[in-house]
Amino acid sequence: MFYREAGDFSASYEEDSQTFPIKFDRYRYYLVLFIAIAVIPFVINDYWVNSLFLPFLIYAIAAIGLNILVGYCGQVSLGTGGFMAVGAYACYKFMTAFPDVSMLVHVLLSGLVTAGVGVLFGLPSLRIKGFYLAVATLAAQFFLVWLFNRVPWVYNYSASGQISAPERTFFGIEITGPNTQAWATYLFCLMFVIFSAYVARNLTRGSVGRKWMAIRDMDIAAEIIGVNPLRAKLTAFAVSSFFIGISGALFFAVYLGAVEVGEAFGIQKSFLVLFMIIIGGLGSIFGSFAGAALLVLLPVALKIVGVDWFGWPTDIVAHLQLVIVGGLIIIFLIAEPHGLAQLWRVAKEKLRLWPFPH
Repeated sequence: MFYREAGDFSASYEEDSQTFPIKFDRYRYYLVLFIAIAVIPFVINDYWVNSLFLPFLIYAIAAIGLNILVGYCGQVSLGTGGFMAVGAYACYKFMTAFPDVSMLVHVLLSGLVTAGVGVLFGLPSLRIKGFYLAVATLAAQFFLVWLFNRVPWVYNYSASGQISAPERTFFGIEITGPNTQAWATYLFCLMFVIFSAYVARNLTRGSVGRKWMAIRDMDIAAEIIGVNPLRAKLTAFAVSSFFIGISGALFFAVYLGAVEVGEAFGIQKSFLVLFMIIIGGLGSIFGSFAGAALLVLLPVALKIVGVDWFGWPTDIVAHLQLVIVGGLIIIFLIAEPHGLAQLWRVAKEKLRLWPFPH
């Protein structure tokens, strides 16, 4: 009975157009932020951070970036893994070339480098779309992985071809290297998640987001009413690649610490992030979080239930995970194309109307 709009009055245009117009939604949002910032760092340990929290936070940033391109602008992309590799290797070069610069700057610069690469590979979207654009971005995925394998300069001429993150601190606290603490790496990644969600939410609700959605719904009609398709598509590729580059930098430097491009950023990574936004919901920031949470939590839950409780072989559990993810994708594409985000919206609408039928 407390989830109501009755009594919520707007006295200005800014209050009427805010992200959470219902007071209960705002309080719930502040509560989640409070728990994430002030409670979780004091109760987590290395296992929970490495198995759940860090993958969720990093994949959520990547899902937000891909959702901007696919969900809001309607440009299909299968090159997410390659763009994450750009962010990772750019971060590695910055960390080794400028050791005295803050890690925060390294990650942001890696996102900017990835944005430039994304704009470059987004140029074909001005002439092709749909399946053909998917093939073009898939080619970008394989080309970038090949590039990082074949050019020794990007991995500083390492004999193994692997890159390892040097030890770096943020305000005197180690966030990369073997001596990091769980709460420090968690808060560092959480800072970028909050930043990404805030920027993406405001962009998609503003004039830039409306141009993206106009291109997504019907690009010819959008061009007729004055939307510049060149600017709209390339800005979508740039913003999307910026967030994906940040996620790649964090995935390499903070989470893994050492990567080999073919194993860490292969085509499987591109499909994994794509599955997250399909299951979570296209064109929804909340859907990006929901899809990332589900696909990060699913392997851990299956391992606990299948291996620890029932004693199943690990290979059976791994294949069962693929079956479940494939089944979820089929179900959501047929029964609910807008994913978990739409189910959440329907549930909130029912709560707002309860106990009345309509």
